Amino acid sequence: MEKLFQPINIGKVEIKNRIAMVPMANLGLVTPEGSWTKRAIDYYQERAKGGTGLIITGAVKAENEIERLKMPSFPCITTNPAQFLQTASELVEHVHAYGAKIFIQITLGLGRVAAPGFLADEPVAPSAIPNYWDPTLTCRELTTKEVEKMVKKVGEAAHISVGAGFDGMEIHAVHEGYLLDQFTLALFNRRTDKYGGDLRGRLTFPIEIVREIKREAGKNFPVSLRFSIKSYIKDWRQGGLAEENFPEKGRDLPEGLEAANILEAAGYDAFNADAGSYDAWYWAHPPLYQKHGCYLPLAAKLKQVVSVPVIVAGRLDDPELARQALAEGKLDIVGIGRGLLTDPDWPKKVRDGQVARIRPCIGCHNGCMGRMFEVKPECCTVNPAVGREKEYALLPARQKKKIMIIGGGIAGMEAARVCTIREHRVTLYEKSGRLGGHVNEASTPDFKEDDRKLLAWYKNELKVLKTPVKMETEVDLKLIEEEKPDVIIVATGSQPGKPDFPGADSPNVAYAAEVLEGIKKVGEHAVVVGGGLAGCETALFLAQKGNKVTLVETLPELMAGGRTVPHMNKTMLIDLLAYYRVEVILNAYLAEYRNKIAVVAQDMQKTRVQADTLVLAVGYKPDDLLYKKLNGKFAELYLIGDAREAANMMNAIWDAYDVAKEIEV
Repeated sequence: MEKLFQPINIGKVEIKNRIAMVPMANLGLVTPEGSWTKRAIDYYQERAKGGTGLIITGAVKAENEIERLKMPSFPCITTNPAQFLQTASELVEHVHAYGAKIFIQITLGLGRVAAPGFLADEPVAPSAIPNYWDPTLTCRELTTKEVEKMVKKVGEAAHISVGAGFDGMEIHAVHEGYLLDQFTLALFNRRTDKYGGDLRGRLTFPIEIVREIKREAGKNFPVSLRFSIKSYIKDWRQGGLAEENFPEKGRDLPEGLEAANILEAAGYDAFNADAGSYDAWYWAHPPLYQKHGCYLPLAAKLKQVVSVPVIVAGRLDDPELARQALAEGKLDIVGIGRGLLTDPDWPKKVRDGQVARIRPCIGCHNGCMGRMFEVKPECCTVNPAVGREKEYALLPARQKKKIMIIGGGIAGMEAARVCTIREHRVTLYEKSGRLGGHVNEASTPDFKEDDRKLLAWYKNELKVLKTPVKMETEVDLKLIEEEKPDVIIVATGSQPGKPDFPGADSPNVAYAAEVLEGIKKVGEHAVVVGGGLAGCETALFLAQKGNKVTLVETLPELMAGGRTVPHMNKTMLIDLLAYYRVEVILNAYLAEYRNKIAVVAQDMQKTRVQADTLVLAVGYKPDDLLYKKLNGKFAELYLIGDAREAANMMNAIWDAYDVAKEIEV
């Protein structure tokens, strides 16, 4: 049996394989009193059913009195212990039914990184330091007695957790710059009591916590620690890229390894290791611009100095990379987070040799972390059933219908997939010679490899499901009348916006799609017009190829219009643009383009910028002409994806899923 499916122990608890679901937030899965909902139980059960060996819950607060958050946000184990015990014990039973083990993750709170909108009271921290999100807000320094009370609350949480049947506990966290981590970092901890001072003093809080847990729950109750080996803090609210050399202002690697030794000696039974902080959030939550396995070099160093198991995530949802990391001894347990959102059956599919059928995570953060910061239930861009597994389950249709799906982009393919699973008679029509729509050009850059994987997954699924696909077939009213479908789903996509300016007809003007696919050559100096996500990614693509790039945006900041770009993706992309020396001109617009010169207007002044190629990335407009022709002529007619609203991948997939799952329920 390959190592990925060999058992391993954390303390006295045996895990059936080397696959762990690492903790992710619980937003949308919590009652007002801090317990889990039925949706939460279904959510974790689905991952256990898919073959995961160890499930670590999202963060559960040890208390909500000293650092008060608005509820429901995090579960809180001590708000209503009886209710929590009831819902938690049901959760544990459902996970255990599939042979998985489950650890509860207990958090000490947020500290300086608490978003003011989540707070029910003033922010707190180890010292009087600025709030991350609003630096004008100063956090109140916790008293010694308050910290000691928090330690006792973790002990109380351990007692309740044992009663609920949890197999172990994970402490959140000497990681990511949360409250407990702030105590361990000299940058944030200026205390003079026992919880401050040198490294050993700053580690007193997590040391007291593990000792209190062992006292309350017994020495054989395993305790893992969420642990960031390195902070990647270049400065306050500024992270550092892997490509950069900079003085570490948080925890550097030597201090991380020293801290791990101290914490293991204190009694921690495993490290759930990663890197980063809120100041470098694209490390803590790696977006598509980070490499797969981005924590492995650090994890290999940690493995050399500790003897307890090391769990590592960091875009490790590539099965071959996970196997290789295990074989090379860089980790003991493969941690998967978003990869188990996109596909709960990841372990089963790897075990059964069905890797091509694993639905990939695309690293966009739109459905998970992005929705959290919009105070919406967390979900997943490519798997709309996340967090609502029972309600969104695909059931056979009561009445099987003949369905015509027009347009073979992502929305059309998702609609075809779902309708086929539900046993309708489906045909997908695509007027061009390839499936995928705009994903074809958008996935060209090296950093968009996961979009390419998703497109390949859709093509493979339609093949496996034997869904009829008619390529190079343009649908018109005549064809529809010949086919006589019961249902028509229009997914005809979108067309690029065409701004009108002097010089728009120049042969040196190109759309971003043409540039990405190599249809049009780009000169040495390129000006990209449009600082939305597509424009920024196109600018980065060109800069990485060696072009000298200027990016022009009408708004005061990049990626500020349209759908919100999640914070970690946005900050990393901005840092990458700066690293590759893309000149950014904000609050500006293109006035004209003549003789390879772009005239940019800003603050009542005009600047001439050399532009061998002018690249337009000013958004897309729905292509809904066919729908308008058909509207009113057919009883069951649906418009989905970009054809309804030119937005993003999540919009396209969710539209398709919502419509397709409801046809003749």
